[in-house]
Amino acid sequence: MVPRPMSITTSQQIAKWYETYKTIDVTLTKEIIKATGFEPRQVYLKCVGEQWPCVVYSTSFSGAKIIASSKPAFLEKIQKANNSVSLRFSFRIEGKPDPLSFFVTAKVAGFSPYTQAGGDLQFMNLEYTQRPPDDLIDVLGKLLEANINSTRRREDRILLTPDVMRKVNITSKNSVIFVQGVPRKCILRDVSFSGVKVIIVGLAKFLVGKDCMIRLDMDEPRETLEIKGKIVRHEDVEGRKDLAAIAIHFDEATVPMSYKMHINDYVSQVRHDPREETQASPDHGGSNGKQS
Repeated sequence: MVPRPMSITTSQQIAKWYETYKTIDVTLTKEIIKATGFEPRQVYLKCVGEQWPCVVYSTSFSGAKIIASSKPAFLEKIQKANNSVSLRFSFRIEGKPDPLSFFVTAKVAGFSPYTQAGGDLQFMNLEYTQRPPDDLIDVLGKLLEANINSTRRREDRILLTPDVMRKVNITSKNSVIFVQGVPRKCILRDVSFSGVKVIIVGLAKFLVGKDCMIRLDMDEPRETLEIKGKIVRHEDVEGRKDLAAIAIHFDEATVPMSYKMHINDYVSQVRHDPREETQASPDHGGSNGKQS
């Protein structure tokens, strides 16, 4: 998976993210690496003109924790440099052949043994000596905002018009829901951080309370997401006795970060464009206090 091209971020937004999220550590799990396009193999620590391989365990806008060698030659280099180092980051961007790479200057603030691997590896705590490049704030700021808004704005439901689908990067309203492993075709009606509403053929009242999984086809990057959840209610479709609407509440632990980022991209646009507020309003579908 290669992340979609970065949307244009204003200097004011960069400054806001920096001040708001400055000390929040982002642990670079497999999911975070996938969502951001982080390139672990192109990361290294630079000191006195030499490069040393390392693993970034976590980073914030003020520092990082990395796993690196504790060989004497490496430690001597750091000591000679008065603990001054540079940490190289690299991210893949869709549509661009070369990765986005940059250095962040830092000081080594401390060491601790990395006992899980044994051998000569250890944790190194780095403190950035200046504000990191805007590129890092942009990548992590979007991720952190999406994670926070997935809770703060979880009730905002987005009605899927053709224009909205393009902005959310959902490729088609046609989808599939698996109920107890049995696939059923459905049509997406609206989406949110915490769930979706879909239209299906047939009776729906017997599906309420059952576990399910919905498949969503996304673009930029092109990927198919499968999200687990539970059917929490059903509604009649006016004028169509053969159809029913069902609301699915996601299992929050299975919601991919990339999905959160797609939804956040849209709700952030709406926040800055009052003309679109009617397409992302709290619980417009009548959830009776339950978010779908």
